[in-house]
Amino acid sequence: MRTTLNLPEKLLAEGLKITHLKTKTELITTAVRELIRKQKLAALKSFKGMIDLDINLNTLRERQ
Repeated sequence: MRTTLNLPEKLLAEGLKITHLKTKTELITTAVRELIRKQKLAALKSFKGMIDLDINLNTLRERQ
């Protein structure tokens, strides 16, 4: 999908430099994927302590 964006050139240049990606499209796609991944992780963290898992790791790993 083609989209016109007004993005700061310095921001794009820095992003390309530190990620070693070749194109602006790669940079934007990577940035959006990372944002989505981070948001999903944040949502998962909200469940911390809410689920009681009675798991014996030694049994799961077949240890004696």
